[in-house]
Amino acid sequence: MNDAVEILAEGRFLRLSRRGKWEYVSRVNAAGAVHILAVTPDDELLMVDQYRVPMGGRVLELPAGLVGDADGGTDDTPETAAARELLEETGYRPGRVEHLYDGPSSPGMASELVTMVRAFDLERVGEGGGVGGEDIRVLHVPLAGVRHWLAEQVAAGRSVDHKVYAALFFLTDAVRS
Repeated sequence: MNDAVEILAEGRFLRLSRRGKWEYVSRVNAAGAVHILAVTPDDELLMVDQYRVPMGGRVLELPAGLVGDADGGTDDTPETAAARELLEETGYRPGRVEHLYDGPSSPGMASELVTMVRAFDLERVGEGGGVGGEDIRVLHVPLAGVRHWLAEQVAAGRSVDHKVYAALFFLTDAVRS
């Protein structure tokens, strides 16, 4: 494969590049993304429902955000970004955040690496909903029956981000219900 990278287009947030015959996107304003597995003291999985322009509709997702974007700066880590984003999106502050894994978000299309973390010792301190005009709806999904709930959402035509299912791997008892 040709090692030379040709920049085809660049916007405020994304860059479209070509390497050989392969086209892909990269973020230009962040070091990566973090997705947060958070379970409330009432054994509810915290999820968010938000409109995603590329999908043309609302998507059910884990709370998430960018690492090192304008809000986080160059000293941002996945753990600090996770704490910030969890609070902004859901209104919960974590007592601690633990790294679970890193992996590509969509390896055939994007160079972005995603970090999955688990947030512990949650304290509700606000309503959530996001910042700056974000339209984020906070969902509290009981762990007992989470698989059934997700299947109902998919059957109803809702889009569920695949990282939700990846996160459930770390809650194997919940996955079996």
